[in-house]
Amino acid sequence: MEGEINLSTILKNLNPILNDGKYVFIKVDSIDLIPFSKILFLFKEQEGITVVLEKRFAEELNLNFSYVASWITLEVHSSLAAVGLTAAFSQALGNANISCNVVAAYLHDHIFVDENDAQKAMDVLLKLKEENKNSL
Repeated sequence: MEGEINLSTILKNLNPILNDGKYVFIKVDSIDLIPFSKILFLFKEQEGITVVLEKRFAEELNLNFSYVASWITLEVHSSLAAVGLTAAFSQALGNANISCNVVAAYLHDHIFVDENDAQKAMDVLLKLKEENKNSL
């Protein structure tokens, strides 16, 4: 199932969704003490394992974190080979002084923004969608 590759079509169909919950990024050497069902995603780096999970689970497990994020999913199914999507939304968010951390999964792109910027980020993404919907 291939996703959309045309950037104009992708931007017109972004459909950002603000997911419930607050999320944290943690670094661990092992995930043995973290139930896999609680992990949103993980990435193995040379220096350790980055794990993202809901803040409440990190607190229950007494895991240290410093950044609390809100999670936005772009519901458009963009192809992993599509060019320019990350640049387009990160530039729009950057112009609004919003930091974003991006995860490209098979079906959708996921954006993590500071919990205090969630609604502002949604407004920026919806504006980006509308601007492209109205363009030729």
